[in-house]
Amino acid sequence: MGFFEELFQKKDDEKIKIPVKKDYDENLEQIKEILNFCDDVVYREFNVGKDQKMKFASIYAEGLVNTNLLNDFVLKNLMSLSPDDQVDFHVLKQKIYEAIKKGAIAVSDIKEIDDINVAIDSILAGDTVLILDKWDKFLVISSKGWPMRGVAEPTTETVIRGARDGFTETLRVNTALVRRRIRDPKFKIKQMQLGKRSKTDVAILYIEETVNKNILKMVKDRLDKIDIDAILESGYVEQLIEDEWRSPFPQMQNTQRPDVVAAGLYEGRIGIIVDNTPFALLVPTTVVTLFQSSEDYNERFFISSALRILRFISIIVTLILPSLYIAVTSYHPGMLPTDLVLYVAGSRTNVPFPAFIEAFIMEASLELLREAGVRLPGPIGGTIGIVGGLVLGQAAVEAGIVSPLMVIIVAITALAANAVPSYSLAISLRLLRFMLMILSAVLGLYGIILGIIIILTHLCNLKSFGVPYLSPFVASEMTWKDFKDVLIRAPLHMMKKRPEFLHRSDNDRLGEMRTDMETEDGEGNGEE
Repeated sequence: MGFFEELFQKKDDEKIKIPVKKDYDENLEQIKEILNFCDDVVYREFNVGKDQKMKFASIYAEGLVNTNLLNDFVLKNLMSLSPDDQVDFHVLKQKIYEAIKKGAIAVSDIKEIDDINVAIDSILAGDTVLILDKWDKFLVISSKGWPMRGVAEPTTETVIRGARDGFTETLRVNTALVRRRIRDPKFKIKQMQLGKRSKTDVAILYIEETVNKNILKMVKDRLDKIDIDAILESGYVEQLIEDEWRSPFPQMQNTQRPDVVAAGLYEGRIGIIVDNTPFALLVPTTVVTLFQSSEDYNERFFISSALRILRFISIIVTLILPSLYIAVTSYHPGMLPTDLVLYVAGSRTNVPFPAFIEAFIMEASLELLREAGVRLPGPIGGTIGIVGGLVLGQAAVEAGIVSPLMVIIVAITALAANAVPSYSLAISLRLLRFMLMILSAVLGLYGIILGIIIILTHLCNLKSFGVPYLSPFVASEMTWKDFKDVLIRAPLHMMKKRPEFLHRSDNDRLGEMRTDMETEDGEGNGEE
């Protein structure tokens, strides 16, 4: 047995088995007892044949099945069975069972089970269970057909050049969107259920030849250890399996874009897709992957590199600009040019608060506007954010509560925070901004330096599934090849290897090809 087969081998002792019996009435009664007071479960009992009656029952959850498929291709075909249909009802029950299993039901996916608990799970998952008289097995008919949202462009990860499809709340649709981009038999999708009561479907996605087996085993083991009533969103899984729950930094990348997941799988990472949510997870994650955008690889390298440098600068700005204003105005005004110092002092003449209180009021107001804009309906939220920001800023300056320079700094900080592609990373930086503001109010520039040292020390010790969070900067086997896709993005024809810090078996990404596409003398000019 290979590594992957052994890793995902099902355990027979995970759940108590309730065997199916040959008594039709006893089986039906036991299911009704388990699903007592479940009024959305439909029981349809009927007989098959003319002379010798066979009792059948179909059980399904209303609203979760495709009723047209069930009526036209299952029930109709079963109820029309008779001796004239080349089904001999005077032969053994085995022959009747085989006839129904192989020819009478016109659906693509049928399987037989001998466990009532599995039958209950199938019913609640949207399948139809068929009970046959005098037979100790059930037939499970794939009939899922619940209402679902169509594939649309992600609202949280918009791009100018790139795919426009995004994940939905349906697991199988999401895996199909990724499978469409990876037509490789080595691409595997292993499904499991989490949540004792919700029994939420969770899919683990990986490519056998590029994945790190140790990381894959770590992901599977952590998922197996989850013991919770319900998994309602991928955020539940993220919080339960991350390395360090005390860290403000996200240790998994969440995305709504199937092209991002596909690109991560090609790099050797592992995808986790949870049913009922459009947000998938990618592990392991580094801080570098969080400020990269899928659009970086769709544009030419110098454009992508310039945008990455701009995002890196925006991270620095959103983290330290307000605290730098507090430190300079309160402790180190001599660092500024004389004209600028006089302007700052003049603008703060009527401000009754120290710089820290002034900055805290404006930053807290900005966060309040941001949160209100998110919770309000789309058109109203955008209007409230723009109008509220303009009105509050102008009114605060005219009332003498804050200085005009503080309003400019807060506006630049807000724009810089929105330039970070990852929302989880951006909100972490916004929280740490307040910590640096407090340190700068107490110690000035020394407080900012102390805060940055604390943050960098934490990042150096932080890991995501055994991979250093600051990789490739602190990787044990750091090579210059890993820096081709960090702050700058090298041309695609130069990125022949995958990152080394993931330690995969297949590191080749690009084969040998011509990089000089200019036509040679006499080629392409119509010369004979």
